[in-house]
Amino acid sequence: MLTNTKDLNGLVIRAKDGELGSIDEIYFDDQSWSVRYLTVNTDGWLGGRQVLISPMSASGVDWQAKRIDVGLTKAQIENSPDIDKHKPVSRQHEAAYATYYGLPYYWEGPGLYPMGVMPPIDEVTDEVAVNLRKQILDSHLRSNAEVEGYYIEASDGEIGHVDRLILDDDSWTIRYLEVSTRNWWPGKKVLVSPAWVEKVSWEESKVYVGITRDAIQSCEEYVDDRPLTREYEARIYAHYGRTPYWLEKKSATTVSGR
Repeated sequence: MLTNTKDLNGLVIRAKDGELGSIDEIYFDDQSWSVRYLTVNTDGWLGGRQVLISPMSASGVDWQAKRIDVGLTKAQIENSPDIDKHKPVSRQHEAAYATYYGLPYYWEGPGLYPMGVMPPIDEVTDEVAVNLRKQILDSHLRSNAEVEGYYIEASDGEIGHVDRLILDDDSWTIRYLEVSTRNWWPGKKVLVSPAWVEKVSWEESKVYVGITRDAIQSCEEYVDDRPLTREYEARIYAHYGRTPYWLEKKSATTVSGR
């Protein structure tokens, strides 16, 4: 199901043995646009401490009850690594988190330890230390609260800003940027796929997309209190002249199955 980040905010997280708190923000990878963590405000429990929950631990989303169930216990959450909301989540913190929960590193590559298993500190060689420092610097983890508000730079100039993000709660993938063009006449909200993002400049607070201002401005309006149907999505992709993500997936499966 596709949902807006404004609807995700405040959802209750329930562990195997009770409620943990509510969702405050999400952290996503700015290269794959995959949601990596939910930031949970533990409210009265744990003194309001902020904790990270991986969507991998989610067993289901109940939108009617406004709740996400996770396959973790409160004791596991209580003893998990701390986070500082005022600082970026580094690879170092992610490595500690993955090790604690026994999760694989999603950024795995040559020279990285499988399944998040870190060697004892006295076995860390200079080469490994350099590799770990590079991982920390190479982190592409961003908060939705950080990106919401960034300006949209089209191929021929600025056109509005990112208002919200729209994600798929089955795959935990961000499917659209909700773009507000209210600074232009006539102002409205439209959707743009992250697949069309050429780069994100964190220094300039801008998202660069390979689409013209006219194409964005003339796109069918998005109204966030209406259901986001597959028919509506198909019209958006047709407007931009792009292949829908669900057809790309089907095509890739067909090719690999030959």
